Amino acid sequence: MYLHLGQGMVVPKGDIIGIFDMENCTSSRHTRKFLSLCEDAGEVVDLSTDLPRVFTLCADSEGTETVYLSQLSSQTLLKRWEHNEIE
Repeated sequence: MYLHLGQGMVVPKGDIIGIFDMENCTSSRHTRKFLSLCEDAGEVVDLSTDLPRVFTLCADSEGTETVYLSQLSSQTLLKRWEHNEIE
């Protein structure tokens, strides 16, 4: 199964490590540093046309990590996740 993150980006559910709300998570300096390091390494894909509301951390079968920034809410992604479970 796959999860649509927005802007036509679809990732395999098995690659998703976590979906994190930007408002809650970026208050931590550790999270900000992690995101900064990922951006410096070219591992961030910005899918938002506005301020991102969520970031999704993925790792493929080769261990390559990618952070996807999206303007969708974590609740929207949760609903999409649950909807895919039914199909």
